[in-house]
Amino acid sequence: MKLTPWKIRSVAAALVLSAAPFAMTGCQSSVAGQTLPSPWYLRDDVQFYPAGPEFLLPNQVRALEEYKLRQAAEEAGIDPGLEGF
Repeated sequence: MKLTPWKIRSVAAALVLSAAPFAMTGCQSSVAGQTLPSPWYLRDDVQFYPAGPEFLLPNQVRALEEYKLRQAAEEAGIDPGLEGF
């Protein structure tokens, strides 16, 4: 049996089309409801997200302290002014 270029191309196309669904599936697999990692999970780069500040309301505390200072200044008869503005 002689392989013509047409037969070689058709066999190659059949191989590519049969392998395409496996190539497009992604790196995770789902087996019995479990999402399993890829076989290369030990070689994957780890994305690190540093922890944010533990106290999430620093601006509110600063505003309340400024408000208390202004109230104390007004009670003492001192003009607090608008220094921060």
